[in-house]
Amino acid sequence: MAVPILDIAQIEQLNKTELIDAINWLIINDFEKLVFILYRIDVSEAKIKTLLNKDNTNFAAPVIADAILERLEEKKASREKYRQDPSASDEEKW
Repeated sequence: MAVPILDIAQIEQLNKTELIDAINWLIINDFEKLVFILYRIDVSEAKIKTLLNKDNTNFAAPVIADAILERLEEKKASREKYRQDPSASDEEKW
């Protein structure tokens, strides 16, 4: 796999298999970047540790990918919930 240049927009476009492959690459080659990505997406370190300790597999990438995808869905739902109606007047937006 080529060096993944991942930002949040790119991650949102990946399917789960591609995301797992990218995470595996980062675990092996650039763990610091993986930690930075998790920070930017707002996946808590405690949650990752809990999931990895609970999971009975030696493969961290699928567990991390699930946590990332779950957090992105939460953020998407939050944006939808708090999206303002574009037809609302400026006065109503306050």
